[in-house]
Amino acid sequence: MSPHTAWLILQGIETLPLRMARHVSNTEKVVNFLASHPFVSRVGHPMLESHPSHALAKRLLPRGAGSVFSFDLKGSREQGKAFVETLKVFSHLANVGDCRSLVIHPASTTHFRMTDEALLDAGITQGTIRLSIGLEDPDDLMDDLKRALKAAEKAGA
Repeated sequence: MSPHTAWLILQGIETLPLRMARHVSNTEKVVNFLASHPFVSRVGHPMLESHPSHALAKRLLPRGAGSVFSFDLKGSREQGKAFVETLKVFSHLANVGDCRSLVIHPASTTHFRMTDEALLDAGITQGTIRLSIGLEDPDDLMDDLKRALKAAEKAGA
């Protein structure tokens, strides 16, 4: 490993606890917002008591269960696309764990070649959205999600 690479890794490790605390705190706020939204049918994050792994996550992950999760819109593939296309703060990227918040709609991107039946077998609906919550202000993230949820609802009308 080169000295520069080692220095870059060290720089990232030094601030990792601070960044992870912010990721987890932001995620908690976003998860709670989405779980209470009428156009969202399911939120898949273990911090929610309704999640099948909630008790295990509390025991094994006392500082939080991470910042990557999925949720389902009560809508079609087109509504999922409209949701993603409306977002301004979230970046439309398939990777996870960035300092920026990321979004992907699997049914129209990463899994677009799968049949509806194969998607369901994989646990993906037409309205499944995957988020990776970053370090931005959580109010900005929730405002962006509110706007996108409204656009997705309108796309189905």
